[in-house]
Amino acid sequence: MLLIRRFEERLDALFASGAIKGTSHLYAGQEAVAVGVCAAIRPEDYVTSTHRGHGHLLAKGADPRYVMAELFGKATGYSKGRGGSQHTACLAIGFLGSNGVTGGGIPIATGAALAIQMTKQGQAGSNRANPEAVVVCFFGEGGASTGMFHESLNMAGIWKLPIVYVCENNLYAMSVPLHEESAIPDIARRAESYGMPGVIVDGCDYFAVREATAAAAERARRGEGPTLLEAKTYRYFGHSKSDKCEYRSREEEQEWRKRDPILLMESRLKQEGMLTESAQQAIESAVESEVEEAVAFARTSPEPSPDSVLDEVFA
Repeated sequence: MLLIRRFEERLDALFASGAIKGTSHLYAGQEAVAVGVCAAIRPEDYVTSTHRGHGHLLAKGADPRYVMAELFGKATGYSKGRGGSQHTACLAIGFLGSNGVTGGGIPIATGAALAIQMTKQGQAGSNRANPEAVVVCFFGEGGASTGMFHESLNMAGIWKLPIVYVCENNLYAMSVPLHEESAIPDIARRAESYGMPGVIVDGCDYFAVREATAAAAERARRGEGPTLLEAKTYRYFGHSKSDKCEYRSREEEQEWRKRDPILLMESRLKQEGMLTESAQQAIESAVESEVEEAVAFARTSPEPSPDSVLDEVFA
């Protein structure tokens, strides 16, 4: 969680200075969701992400150097500098891609879950999926108001697909508060419409997220179908780098920071006698070094060759 936080804070400075072009959608504040979910699944399981995908990618086991290189648009990045912040994929670790379209990963994840089910049933044309795997689909509460959400969850519910839908409810779809875009306050309540459990969890509590995800993933592995997991969380930065968060109060922001997921984790570990001050300082130092190493690697990596511009345009 600390690696994701420091990585995102460093990214904010890099975008602000112009070292990285384009825009960014930072994940800071939501770390307990990504890490709690990915700690509860297996390495061979698959994940689809969102426009706010760096945290998911790092939590799934990505090397920060190659993530940073991708953000810099370098040839050493996971997508060879072609994907950037919103369109990075790494199939080697089961990361099926971040996505710049709101809710765009939901049908992709549902299709991947169908491929897993078809492979398990021995159907032709589905030999590329791991039949023992499950899919985790991350999306925001804004994505839960798209047609793709309803169509996909209905299909998954009918066919009992091995998928866990994880809604990261950070309260604002860009600048629109949840109560202005949803007739109900809890996204998880929609699960009943599609014949699956709906679970609400504290998205600031790593342990709660991990426990709920583990139960949902095992349910999917047993062939009992999907789960809709809603994690109540909060993003510390704006929707993107140009967002000044004028639609929410500073008091609200401070209240959420009192429940910072990293501070909650530190407190829990110290109470359990598992974290000393010296160990915490060592972790901080190691993470800072890892992030700076990633930046240095990205800065010194080669630019993509112009000769390769048409490579892999079509699969």
